[in-house]
Amino acid sequence: MDRTPGLSVRLKLTLSYAGFLMIAGTLLLAAVWAFLLRGRSNGLYVPALSDFLRVFHPSNFGPTVFVPAAMLVLAFLLVFGLAGGWLLAGRMLVPLNRITDAARTAAGGSLSHRIELEGRKDEFRELADAFDGMLARLEAHVAEQRRFAANASHELRTPLAIMQTMLDVARNDPSRESSEFDERLRVVNARAIDLTEALLLLSRADRGSFARDDVDLSLIAEEATETLLPLAEKHGVVVETSGDVTPAVGSHALLLQLTTNLLHNAIVHNLPENGTVRVGTTAGPQAAVLTVENTGDKLNPHMVSTLTEPFQRGTERIRGDHVGAGLGLAIAKSITQAHDGTLSLTPRADGGLRVTVRLPATARQVP
Repeated sequence: MDRTPGLSVRLKLTLSYAGFLMIAGTLLLAAVWAFLLRGRSNGLYVPALSDFLRVFHPSNFGPTVFVPAAMLVLAFLLVFGLAGGWLLAGRMLVPLNRITDAARTAAGGSLSHRIELEGRKDEFRELADAFDGMLARLEAHVAEQRRFAANASHELRTPLAIMQTMLDVARNDPSRESSEFDERLRVVNARAIDLTEALLLLSRADRGSFARDDVDLSLIAEEATETLLPLAEKHGVVVETSGDVTPAVGSHALLLQLTTNLLHNAIVHNLPENGTVRVGTTAGPQAAVLTVENTGDKLNPHMVSTLTEPFQRGTERIRGDHVGAGLGLAIAKSITQAHDGTLSLTPRADGGLRVTVRLPATARQVP
């Protein structure tokens, strides 16, 4: 951004404090005149040393008017100096506060915010412009990566779908015997399709390009549970749901995908038998909370902290029949952040994992 050259912050601070000292000095001179020179002639008069020394004369420390008045003036100067310095410093640091707020916003994941500091060019404006330029480059870079992932996924869908169709035709051909190689090829192709769809969903959630409606997290949890109930029965896992009406604002489809991913992860990465998954929702004054926890092996806290990274599968917990694409928790985290929420992972003391999703609460009730 082109700016008209202006005074530097250092010079502004210098002039501001110099002006303040001039005001304080003027008040001090006025006090000296009132208590030392009052009653003298109006001509030019240079006070003698004795005029200043009489301030410390013992008679002035008796029950006279001077000492209380001097103390009152000093107290006023102290209060005036503190208030004036506070206001001047606050006024000069307003641009820095705006830069700090923008840095916090960017740290929260929003790269579209800009400071756009008004005024002539100085150190603060140069810092703000440099920060805005950095945010613009970061936003463009992230957007380019997301577009690449989305475009690559779109391009991969067609050949993968064609390959799946060819494999299905070959399997249904009565004149051709199916082999173990064909079956393994179908599994690999199905996994590639799942990965492609997951990348598309991840890029969609990262962009935040979705409509927001009133939803009930408890109903979404029940819907996800019903969908994955056959998978839970296959793995011998009992799914328990609890929670009252939990209103929130967001995309029903994305929040359902979020809950399904968490529930699927909890079912697949569980005990070999007699496992348990608990899904609960609670509505608080500040947040709507979704909790999914499961039994399982004891987990390393350091490893748990990396599970939301893309393609991090947590190999210590993987079952051979459900390797997954390694994007389930990454997608869940991305959807949560797109809804201005937070997702946290906590290893359970008895083994397993607890996932807590907090979304901003809404005052409106979901019918």
